[in-house]
Amino acid sequence: MKKLLFQLDTDTHPAVFDTVVAYDGGADHVIGYSNVTPENVTRLVEGAIFTRAPKEKKYTALFVGGSDMVAGEKLFKAVQKNFFSNFRVSVMLDSNGSNTTAAAAVAKLLTSGTLSGKRAVVLAGTGPVGQRAAVMLAREGAEVALTSRQLKRAGQACMDMKNSFGVDLEPMEAADNDARGKAIENAQIVIAAGAAGKALLEARHWQDNSTIEMMADANATPPIGIGGTDMMDRGEVRHGKIIWGAIGFGTLKLAVHRACVARLFESNDQVFDAEEIFALAKTMA
Repeated sequence: MKKLLFQLDTDTHPAVFDTVVAYDGGADHVIGYSNVTPENVTRLVEGAIFTRAPKEKKYTALFVGGSDMVAGEKLFKAVQKNFFSNFRVSVMLDSNGSNTTAAAAVAKLLTSGTLSGKRAVVLAGTGPVGQRAAVMLAREGAEVALTSRQLKRAGQACMDMKNSFGVDLEPMEAADNDARGKAIENAQIVIAAGAAGKALLEARHWQDNSTIEMMADANATPPIGIGGTDMMDRGEVRHGKIIWGAIGFGTLKLAVHRACVARLFESNDQVFDAEEIFALAKTMA
C-alpha cells in the first residue's frame, strides 16, 4: 500500500521545500494542491477519508502548509471538522516551517540549560516562528516577552497565543535595534525570529550583557538576526553566552520535519501542531 501525502498549501504554489522533506520523510507520493482554503478543502478531505479501508487509512495523510500561518491555522481546523468516527487521516500543520523551526530552536536551548523560571525575550516575535517559540518557552516555565515594532501588534499576537494555547505572554514595543537591545537587558534567554536578512541586534547590544545565558537566531540569510554570532553556531560559547545559529539547529528542524511525516503513516489519527511537534523535538535534541 503506497503512502500518499496530500500537501494542502494556502499559497499559489505548493512549497518545494515541504515536498522534498515529505519524500525524505518516507512518503511514496506527494500530491500538492495550491490556493486551498477552508471553503474549498472539503472535497479534498473527503477524497482522503472515504477511499481506503479502515486498516489502510493510515497510508493516507494530509499536510497543511504555505507562507501564512493564520491562513494555515484556519485551514488546519477546517480539515479536522470534516473528520468523524474513524473516517479521518493523520494531519500536520507547519505553515512557513514555523512549528518545526520553533520546536528545534527551543529544544536545542533546552539541551544548553534550564528554561524554567528564566526571562525569555523573543525578538520580532509576531511572525509564525516567533509566536510558536514563545508558546514553547512559556510551556517550559519561562517568563516570556514578545517584541514588535508596534505595541498593538505585539499585544494582538500575545492575545492570539493566549486564545490558542492558554499561555500568558508579555507584549513589548521595540522599533529599532537599540530598543531591542534595551528589551533584552534583563533577559536570560533571547530568540531572534525576524524576517530573512533582517538584523535585529548588533554585537554591542548583547556581548557585555551579564544576564544573558543563551541565544538562538532563526535567520540564516545575511545579515543574520544577531550580529556577532554565526549561522553555523551549535551551542558555541561567545562572550559567555551559549549561541545557536539557524543552521546550527536547522539540522534538527529538518530531522523533526521528516520524523513527523514518518509518524503520520503510523496510524490514521495523528495530529501534529506546535505541541506535538515540540514534544517530538525534545526527544530528538
